[in-house]
Order: sequence, then structure tokens, then C-alpha cells
Amino acid sequence: MSIKEKQEDIISEFEMFDDWMDRYQLLIDLGNSQEPLDEKYKTDQNLIEGCQSRVWLQADLVDGNVIFKAESDAIIVKGIIALLIEVLSGHTPDEIINSELYFIDEIGLHEHLSPTRSNGLLSMLKQMRLYALVYKAKQDQTNS
Repeated sequence: MSIKEKQEDIISEFEMFDDWMDRYQLLIDLGNSQEPLDEKYKTDQNLIEGCQSRVWLQADLVDGNVIFKAESDAIIVKGIIALLIEVLSGHTPDEIINSELYFIDEIGLHEHLSPTRSNGLLSMLKQMRLYALVYKAKQDQTNS
């Protein structure tokens, strides 16, 4: 499934709820349904800078696709990173780098987050794209 298709699925899922308390519950459920991150990845190196909560992000290149795993100690943030992983994980570095993530605005997430959580969201996204850039550079180096 493409990044665009995954975003459309998320938008449809969130549109089922009018009330933001229900949408927050959906976020919490998404975060809780995520597999816990292996303790060996909960290192300072994997902590995302710029997040008020602690968020660990692990990325691996598997068969040309970036696979993300993450965990947070805050339930809403755990749901946010779960959404980002749902959309971006399993895609090539190029697809991740060139993707336009519009679902965040479409579901109204930006306007319902505190400024610190919004900054954290941007930091998570930035880190995911950074991993994709690094893996793209490694692929380009291998192919040349």
C-alpha cells in the first residue's frame, strides 16, 4: 500500500469520530497496539531531540525499505509515533523523503496538540526523514 493510500485510510478512520475525545482514544489505542520496542534500542542515541516526552526511534533498512519501530513514555505521543510508523514504515528511502504528509492536517491533529507536542511531532517526522536520507546515501554509495 502506498504512503498516499495509508494516509487516506487514516483520514477515513479518524472521520468516523466527530468528538476529539474519541479521536484521542483512537490515538491511544493505536499507540497501545504497537509492539513494545526492544530494550536494547532504548538508548540515548535513539532518543528524539525536541520531544518533551521520551521517544525512542529505531530504523533499519530491510530489503530496500526502511522499517521503523518506536516507543514513547507518553500515551498520546505513543499514538502519534504509531501513526507516523503506519504511514512511513516499509517504504523506500526515496518514497519517505519525497512523501507529502497531509493526513496530519486533514485529521486536525496539528490544531488539537499543544505547542510542545506539535514540536515533538515535527521532531519525530524530521528524524524519520533523516534516517531515510542516511539510508538513501548508503544505497547510492553502494550502487556507484
